[in-house]
Amino acid sequence: MCITAHPDDEAGSFGGTLRIYADRGVETSVVCLTPGQAGSHRGGAANDQELAELRKKEFAASCAILRVTKPVVLDYADGQLYRQELNRVVYELVSHVRKFRPQVVLTYGSDGGVTGHPDHAMAGIFGTLAFQWAGRSNRYTDQFDSGLQAYRAQKLYYSTADFVLPGRQQVTFAPATAAIEIGAVLETKIAAFKAHTSQQPLWPVFEGNTRKRGPQETFHLAAAIKQPPLEMETDLFAGIVED
Repeated sequence: MCITAHPDDEAGSFGGTLRIYADRGVETSVVCLTPGQAGSHRGGAANDQELAELRKKEFAASCAILRVTKPVVLDYADGQLYRQELNRVVYELVSHVRKFRPQVVLTYGSDGGVTGHPDHAMAGIFGTLAFQWAGRSNRYTDQFDSGLQAYRAQKLYYSTADFVLPGRQQVTFAPATAAIEIGAVLETKIAAFKAHTSQQPLWPVFEGNTRKRGPQETFHLAAAIKQPPLEMETDLFAGIVED
């Protein structure tokens, strides 16, 4: 399961990985918190509602290219995720986790990814809480009345990188602990992003950065039921550079 903020995030940050695993027979789900109704690029839409409907269709087209098993678009306010009532959003995400029962959850860290977008950061915060709370029998117990059960996904990953987009604020990333080779589906990832036709002004920037980044998507393992071996630091100031 991949938890994102806007239509096009699924392709831009996770598209290669989603398609690679779909091709291996893995069921995938993308839960997008907003329909992207506040986007700067409007695609000819006359108002926010028209843009939301347009971007939902684009999201469906992109997910079809990425072979996403269960695409979901929720209806929270684009550009306003930091204003949403946390418990309400996490409740809804927990319901989706308990229904889909993913083994692995992908989302953003609190850094907001390569764009540093506040909505991406909030999607990661909501997604992290949903990952943790879906497995607890004392959280949102009313969901059990409809047949759902507490469910623990096994691993949580944040999208990470070693660069930021030009002209953006600096981002302090979590270190990469996993690199997924996506060279075989790189063109598919780009095609999925271009399914978002309303965002056509972003195509050259996205494609240029995607090709520059190379045939990998990188992730930071944020939580796991079975802890894999990682290099253990013995000095909290290791790597610190004096000002």
